[in-house]
Amino acid sequence: TKSKKGGKKKAVDPFLKKEWYKLIAPSIFSKKECGKTIITKTQGQKIASDGLKGRVIELSLADLNENEAMSYRKVKLCVEDVQGFNCLLNFHGMDMTRDKLCSLIKKKQSIIEANVDARTTDGYIVRMFCIAFTKKQDDQLKETCYAKSAKGKAIRGKMVNTMAALAGKGDLKTLVKALIAGTTGEEIEREASSIFPIKDCYIRKVKVIKKPKFDVTALMEWHTDDGTDVGANVAPAVAEDTVAGSGGRL
Repeated sequence: TKSKKGGKKKAVDPFLKKEWYKLIAPSIFSKKECGKTIITKTQGQKIASDGLKGRVIELSLADLNENEAMSYRKVKLCVEDVQGFNCLLNFHGMDMTRDKLCSLIKKKQSIIEANVDARTTDGYIVRMFCIAFTKKQDDQLKETCYAKSAKGKAIRGKMVNTMAALAGKGDLKTLVKALIAGTTGEEIEREASSIFPIKDCYIRKVKVIKKPKFDVTALMEWHTDDGTDVGANVAPAVAEDTVAGSGGRL
């Protein structure tokens, strides 16, 4: 007897066909294993690792560096390579949480924003966005502190120059370290203080616009500890008393 066509299929749990992969963050962050991701097992022409490459993971910098003060920073990491059950991640972008941004915006002050596309020495093109707010002078009685358009334009010029210089002076790894440290905002504040006093200056967003051709060795540099493990101290060399024999041999 022929079985009826279109008969009821047996319900199979889809999770039985899936497997978990660990997400490995670059070595510049203190937490290496930052999470897991799931994918359907390799079946025929559909290879699991191909489906994983290019996935973008958004994490809080507070979790990555175990520093609660940086909880307003969001970091995007992209899966570049799969080795065994480990997904090696690379920097993909950075953002700011909405609540932090909203807490900065107030009445009676001007917002000054600028963005720039800059190229790092290792061929990445990054677009950086900067935000700052005008502030009252120390002995100011007037309620508002709006900047005129000419002063806003001059401050934007300073922002663009500082951001372009920051990206252009090193590779992407150097740039990410500088962004995590978060000192660029203070630098812009100091430079712009001669034009108009500003406060709360942040590089609020960074996007990786263009990446160079994939290179495993370059990726592995992100995942090898640099300078963190300096090894054990070696005991100082003790000079041995040796006597020279005939023929000058020791």
